[in-house]
Amino acid sequence: IGGKDSCYNMMQCVAAGHQIVALANLRPSENTGMKATDELDSYMYQTVGHHAIDLYADAMDLPLYRGFIKGTSVNTGRVYTACQEDEVEDLYQLMKLVKDKEGVEGVSVGAILSDYQRVRVEDVCRRLNLQALAYLWHWNQETLLKEIISSNIQAIIIKVAAFGLDPDKHLGKTLGEMEPILLELSEKYGVHVCGEGGEYETFTLDCPLFKKKIVVDSAKVVVHSADAFAPVAYLHFLKLHLENKASRDCYRTLLYWYFSFHVS
Repeated sequence: IGGKDSCYNMMQCVAAGHQIVALANLRPSENTGMKATDELDSYMYQTVGHHAIDLYADAMDLPLYRGFIKGTSVNTGRVYTACQEDEVEDLYQLMKLVKDKEGVEGVSVGAILSDYQRVRVEDVCRRLNLQALAYLWHWNQETLLKEIISSNIQAIIIKVAAFGLDPDKHLGKTLGEMEPILLELSEKYGVHVCGEGGEYETFTLDCPLFKKKIVVDSAKVVVHSADAFAPVAYLHFLKLHLENKASRDCYRTLLYWYFSFHVS
């Protein structure tokens, strides 16, 4: 959970008749004597913004299960075979815990293009007899970005890592503000408009599934790699809080659900 794709896929799950009963998240391991990091450079997981994930449980009024990423990317082949030192096994342990505690039958997966991630999530689900629900798989990215923006998901850019994306200009901007820029960069340089090439990552502040919205009070920019052409940088949240959604926001949400999912 956390990014635009995870939230939009959860919305698709609800529209298809599924019930979201719990949230799950993996975060960097807090090894004794080592400073906790925001950016793990994981092949599988978004870790930037993990300090703020607890707020999602309150925003959605759902239990949140969290685990640590202890493994690394050991088995990087096209076909995944379980390996105890691999970070995929951390996902297995977390999903097993959620299944044992909540009796879930499926997992919402916000994957769009990555076969690497899809193969590994499906392997975990197969071993646990869970259904992977990936409604965004192979959507046209320009269409998907427009749908996410029009669905009342309020997500901001929390990490940039591509030519044409400037940490000082683009971090903290909403997807709506970034859409014309991302489309231009896609046309010029082949940037994936939904960030599927690792160009950027997002953090969702509000969506129709939230009962409260997340507000960023303060944050700082952290430069992870000071490349002259494609610097890698991210936002580290310093202070956030939850706010009740105004009645007009709730009304817009109800209208969205009605016209998007209940009118044929």
